[in-house]
Amino acid sequence: PLLRELPPGQPYPVEALGPLRAPVEAVQAMTLAPIAIPAQSALAVASLAVQGFANVETLGGDRPLSLYALTIARSGERKSTCDGLLMQGLRDHEREEAARHREDVKGWLTRHALWKVQHDGIIASVKGKAGKNAKTQTEAQADLRALGDEPAAPPSPDRTVTEPTYEGLTRKFAEGMPSLGIFSDEGGQFLGGFAMSNDNRQKTLAALNDLWQGNPIRRTRQGEGSFTLYGRRLAVHLMVQPGVARDFMADPKADDTGFLPRFLLCEPPSTIGTRLHGLTRDGMGPLDAFAARLGTILRAPLPMELESRALEPRRLALTPDARALLVQFADAVEAAQRPGAAMSGVTGYASKAAEQACRIAGVLTLWRDLNAPAVDAEDMASAIELADFYLSEALRLADAAKVSEDTDRAERLRRWLVEEWPHPEVLTGDVMQKAPIRALRETKAATAALGTLERHGWVVALPAGTVVQGAARSTAWRIVKGSGHAV
Repeated sequence: PLLRELPPGQPYPVEALGPLRAPVEAVQAMTLAPIAIPAQSALAVASLAVQGFANVETLGGDRPLSLYALTIARSGERKSTCDGLLMQGLRDHEREEAARHREDVKGWLTRHALWKVQHDGIIASVKGKAGKNAKTQTEAQADLRALGDEPAAPPSPDRTVTEPTYEGLTRKFAEGMPSLGIFSDEGGQFLGGFAMSNDNRQKTLAALNDLWQGNPIRRTRQGEGSFTLYGRRLAVHLMVQPGVARDFMADPKADDTGFLPRFLLCEPPSTIGTRLHGLTRDGMGPLDAFAARLGTILRAPLPMELESRALEPRRLALTPDARALLVQFADAVEAAQRPGAAMSGVTGYASKAAEQACRIAGVLTLWRDLNAPAVDAEDMASAIELADFYLSEALRLADAAKVSEDTDRAERLRRWLVEEWPHPEVLTGDVMQKAPIRALRETKAATAALGTLERHGWVVALPAGTVVQGAARSTAWRIVKGSGHAV
């Protein structure tokens, strides 16, 4: 292979999940998927549930409880199944709220229609259309004040979106709940979609960075004016395949803007081939308890200013013992960022590790008790263990992302030619039209990838005029099904 295999990662510290451990282990027992996959889902769902209620104390000031998670696993690892089991309580809540919202909209339509009739009548009376009932402007203004503001439409109760643009997410926050989640078990559609296109990527990354920080959303658009939304929170969980993740992690914008270092990254070892049905176990008891707890939190009134729906989260402090553990962890990670030290190549992730620990600790604390006054040492110790694991994953995966995009494309083409292409020869047009690699749709890119494979012995250029697929070809390659060459 052109790319060396990733070294194995550390085992996922499932015991550090505290109150989330039982449902995570239940899902793993039911699916036999890598345990990190349901762990990521549980943390993300719990973050979405509690992020509106508190900000957690950190060494750099109070921060949101929002978590961004990126789970990397190839097709067939049961990502969707794990996510669906842990999201069921959320989906049930959204369905119940949608039914209630439909009734609220019916009532609002009636109130709005009556308001509009009265409003238009007052305006008409000033314009002299009411005959002897015409009013002065002063009288009309008094009537308008007595009538009151136009009835606002009931906010959308949705808690999640899958592939939003920046504008769509902003509109969702303006018209709906102040606490939202971007959750997708096909995260490649989001990372490769309109929001992350060349024209929109910088804007989307900046907006998501601001939301992770808890900053206001500021929108300026010609013709629509400007507005600012305060007190909004966003949790994110994207599940993507390795190729998509490599492409995104290799993008300098994703790293330079600090976007990727805000994520809890994880690529667990595959369990495909070992998931025998006889080894599965029932786990509905812990899952039902998880869904019940999730529903209780989601039904709890969010602390917010009613008119603007801006969240007003309380402060979740650290106990002295918890703070002492955090300081010790933060100092150790800081020392590991010295030039030449273990974390010197991932300073973006390392510099956020202590804050990630606080966020995780806050999520575990409020999941257990929504009214907890502070993060204790036990939850902080668990969160530090989890943050340390995610930091080790970032270090491991960052090495893979350093491989050039050209080499990565060539390796993906190599696998396709060797494992799936049915013919002994291949044309540039075959690669452009049939290879499942969007980046090779252009002649220049396809030729460059084939040239890389030729240099490493995986294809051999055929003489001009060689008959391939029934016609003489000026350019064609013979595929080498086995090679001793490797980088």
